Amino acid sequence: MGVGITGIGIVSAIGLTVADNLQSLKESRSGIGPVQYLKEAEGLLVGEVKMSNKALQNELSTGAKAISRTSLLGLKAAKEAWADNKHTHKIRTGIISSTSVGGMDRTEEFYKAYLAGINPDYHILKTHDSGSTTERIAAELGISGYINTLSTACSSGANAIMLGARLLLSGKLDRVLVGGSDALTKFTISGFRSLMIYDDQWCRPFDETRSGLNLGEGAAFLLLENEKSIQISGNKTIGYVNGWANAADAYHQTASSPDGKGATLAITNALAKSGIAMEHISYINAHGTGTKNNDLSESVALRNVFGDKIPAFSSTKPFTGHTLAAAGAIEAVFSILAIQQKLIFPNLNYNTPITETGLEPVASLQTERPVGAVLSNSFGFGGNNSSLVFSDHD
Repeated sequence: MGVGITGIGIVSAIGLTVADNLQSLKESRSGIGPVQYLKEAEGLLVGEVKMSNKALQNELSTGAKAISRTSLLGLKAAKEAWADNKHTHKIRTGIISSTSVGGMDRTEEFYKAYLAGINPDYHILKTHDSGSTTERIAAELGISGYINTLSTACSSGANAIMLGARLLLSGKLDRVLVGGSDALTKFTISGFRSLMIYDDQWCRPFDETRSGLNLGEGAAFLLLENEKSIQISGNKTIGYVNGWANAADAYHQTASSPDGKGATLAITNALAKSGIAMEHISYINAHGTGTKNNDLSESVALRNVFGDKIPAFSSTKPFTGHTLAAAGAIEAVFSILAIQQKLIFPNLNYNTPITETGLEPVASLQTERPVGAVLSNSFGFGGNNSSLVFSDHD
């Protein structure tokens, strides 16, 4: 049994709304480029949202209170997904948001001032906690029935969607806003560079010459509703979450298992949960970070599950950069758009297949193709592998 999706919202390096993101995907226009706002990342290619904190605050009317960029991005996407929905005691409503570093962007500003001997604003520290973003969005939208924050590295956004769907099916909630948000910070960029997996060039997922990822920032949310909620709200269902699974193989703190064990389990179990046959998966939005280890591991997993009949697949991270906790939610929105628009998005920068597997992602936009069901993968550090299945039917 699928869970209905009635709203989507997104902000990323390729657009400030769902419509903007869709247009960039159609035009194969990447948002990765030189840094504009995070000066500590000068000289690197990043997927930066093309809007300053001040502009975001003005648009969202958040006032002058301390608020992190993670919260601003999350609030912008959440408001688009929430749209003009109303609150009623008849609909039990919740929110599940995810992030990897929370308000680290503001904490870095605090310590910069502190170490320089300038009297810093201690209120900034209140934005550091990962739960601060969720609570800020909940307060702005008036959601109080259930509030939860997840942080499972790069699979966080997918796990938020998964938990939301489970809460609806178990009868705990009638409506839930699910997604994730992350902002670029010096901390995350330095961390990935210390792992020697940051590419100084444009990332090339599933290409033999791949040498690392480009980090990005953004947020995305989906509004999930059960039948009771939809009858009251009158919202139109735009898609369904049909299957989900998480498999933690605990192979390594950061690396994926070379035999794709965790990813294979996640994909297999998500497909089984969905009840959708493998041959009916039209498109796979792969995790595809562009690192040597991840792309090989995911390729092996796809071979393990689909054999020689792997559906059309691509990574959309050369558009947005790797948005960490927001990735699963952003790519969930892309999956819904693929179904709605009958599109299969291109794997930008691909030229040469990986030697060990020979898999070839879709290299150019494919249009007017029936896309009935999409598999979306999100794999995080520590072997926290999550897969979601979306479709146009219950």
